[in-house]
Amino acid sequence: MWKVKSESGRLGCNVKIFALQESIKNGTSIRSSLIVCLIFQSSITSFLQNTKMKKYLSVCLSVFFISFSITVYSQPTEQMIKVVVAPDHSDWLYKIGEPVKFSISVLQYGNPLKNAVVRYSIGPEKMDAVKKDSLALSKGVLMVEGGTMKTPGFLRCTVTAFVDGKEYTKAATAGFDPLSIQPTVDNPSDFTQFWNKAKADLANIPIDARMTLMPERCTEKVNVYHVSLQNFRVGSRLYGILCVPKKEGKYPALLTVPGAGVRPYAGNIAMAEKGLITFEIGIHGIPVNMDASVYNNLGAGALNGYQNFNLDDRDRFYYKRVYLGCVRANDFLFSLPQFDGINLAVTGGSQGGALSIITAALDDRVKYLAAYYPALCDVTGYLKGRAGGWPHYFDKNNLAFNNKKDKIETTGYYDVVNFARLVKVPGLYTWGYNDETCPPTSMYAAYNVITAPKSLYLALETGHWTFPEQNEKLNNWLLQKLQEK
Repeated sequence: MWKVKSESGRLGCNVKIFALQESIKNGTSIRSSLIVCLIFQSSITSFLQNTKMKKYLSVCLSVFFISFSITVYSQPTEQMIKVVVAPDHSDWLYKIGEPVKFSISVLQYGNPLKNAVVRYSIGPEKMDAVKKDSLALSKGVLMVEGGTMKTPGFLRCTVTAFVDGKEYTKAATAGFDPLSIQPTVDNPSDFTQFWNKAKADLANIPIDARMTLMPERCTEKVNVYHVSLQNFRVGSRLYGILCVPKKEGKYPALLTVPGAGVRPYAGNIAMAEKGLITFEIGIHGIPVNMDASVYNNLGAGALNGYQNFNLDDRDRFYYKRVYLGCVRANDFLFSLPQFDGINLAVTGGSQGGALSIITAALDDRVKYLAAYYPALCDVTGYLKGRAGGWPHYFDKNNLAFNNKKDKIETTGYYDVVNFARLVKVPGLYTWGYNDETCPPTSMYAAYNVITAPKSLYLALETGHWTFPEQNEKLNNWLLQKLQEK
């Protein structure tokens, strides 16, 4: 809790900063995403309305908000003890059958920590380990034989060091011919017809757009609105935050689609100030500007495990409304008089990375896509003895419940792989080899079937998080593509 005061000390507003846990109940993976929200008590509203500081504080707080919320998953916190694990090839790549060695170091203040006790395990990602051992590092460093792989995929070495009663864990993952990984998911014969009918049904639903200006979030260059649209059936709503440059003119547009979870959204003001119309949407049919407690309660209650709702029925599965909602968001952007009518891109990470690919495949109005570590890729991988994508419907924790014909069939209509086959526009993709939430095997299964122009920006050691360089790379690419004459 931070207390913000005016120079006279009379401003009684509270700024709450909280981190929302994005808990994935259907697998073993629970990931934390740093979402910074500013929640103002009514006193700040009256204060800002009666002070010359209104513009200054609004701009500063908006920039502060956006600087945190754009990056969905933050870089792990630095610790005093560092475990360093790396394959013996600098690019972490190996040929099928080629042996890999993993170096293990435990560092304190940059120097090897002698006699540190470590436990390591080696095996295909998300699968049982094929090699385990525990030992003391007499010199603080160790080289271990990792073996090899006979088929394309990833071999992971996970190391835990035990120092002064605390545990420190790190992993490194060797890739074996990943560009040869092929998907396991079935491609339904009526896949295209199913989604063409769904889009036709959506087109018959009036958009009924409602926009509410949010003065407290507006800046000198950008107007910010809370938007409500009618989605895939009458009475169903889609909500988001729209940011529009104030200067008269026609602008390209960027749709931002969300990672998994239930949370409020800030809108992408930073990119709007660079000359884009931006629209950041939620997927759950609830306003995206409420108090954090509302989302926490829904995430732990009615919307807990939403990714499983009606998985046994392709027409009632939860993600049908989500996928169509992304198309509906584009309908709205095309209705805006400030939009240039041509240049539209979509971006997001994790679930949002999946939705970026899906939206580009479903809607030929999209011209570019930028995806971070896409989820929902090749989810049936586990049924073939290898890692599948989030939400891990068929891993060992969920297999007994989900390994049913109707559920497996439904996944074919919603798996990113089958949308990736239809992508026709340039895309920039980024992920790392250490991702436990969206395993690289699953992401490559989708990436490898894309025939459109594509580029992959690897940040090898990342898990389900990004370095600033990845954000800069993708944002700059989007700006360059959308604004080139």
